[in-house]
Amino acid sequence: MALRRSQHSAPSTLTIAAAQPLVTCDAARNGAAVRTLMHRAHHQGAQLVQFPEGALSGYAGQAKDHFAGWHVDWSTLRRELDQTAALAGELGLWVILGSNHRLSGAHRPHNSLYVISDQGHIVDRYDKRYLSHTEITTFYTPGFTPTVLDIAGFKLGLALCIEINFPELFLDYLQQGVDCVLFSTFSEDPTFAVIAQGHAATMSQWVSVSVPAQCSNAMPAGVIGPHGAWLTRCTSDGTPDLACATLDRDTPELRIALHAARPWRATARDGAIYRQRRVDDPRSHDRTGS
Repeated sequence: MALRRSQHSAPSTLTIAAAQPLVTCDAARNGAAVRTLMHRAHHQGAQLVQFPEGALSGYAGQAKDHFAGWHVDWSTLRRELDQTAALAGELGLWVILGSNHRLSGAHRPHNSLYVISDQGHIVDRYDKRYLSHTEITTFYTPGFTPTVLDIAGFKLGLALCIEINFPELFLDYLQQGVDCVLFSTFSEDPTFAVIAQGHAATMSQWVSVSVPAQCSNAMPAGVIGPHGAWLTRCTSDGTPDLACATLDRDTPELRIALHAARPWRATARDGAIYRQRRVDDPRSHDRTGS
């Protein structure tokens, strides 16, 4: 588990922004779009802004021909990443940024989320662990490590695209004490939004969803509360947008989800409360009797 701490004091709230930029295969164009939304997030009081899968580099699933053989201008991508990190430091803004991450030699890149601190440094990276059949056979090298960040007293876990279909990933983050999962995707599957709400409700976690603007008609970016309801969403008309929400453990409408359901479910999963009340009764063992 990777753990990074903000140098700020730990207030009781954290304001995050789920970004919805237009994502192309042009790293320079993507970088400009990312930095525009970073300025907007800062002006709206966000302490962290999250971008979708492939936000800086583009995504292989979006344009397979473009990424075939990985004839990519990596120097431009690096320049845009450096400029984005520098702006994060200027704004005092944490940035979670989707991008391909180059490996050595002939090894395929990772499909990643860079973690850029409010000091302007890349302090961690999440590499997608559950890859699709096309990704694993043609485009990407898998990662194997969960990433947990500690920012302003909140623990944040990272996830990418089809990983929404693996509840064990979200349960593992829950067991690590994660308050909010930052889920970035490049998908037009509206079911992902339903599943994300389900994870938020059953895990009693916030789930922040970031998608490209061109996918917003199926699932706009936004933030889901620990009660499973959307707190805020971007537009669904393909327009670049930003959705800000403040994570606040003391919000009255989240009291049951955070202070009743979450601790009770932890007790239930431990199982001791049930084992203590187990009885040895023949009518319990008899599965066929009335």
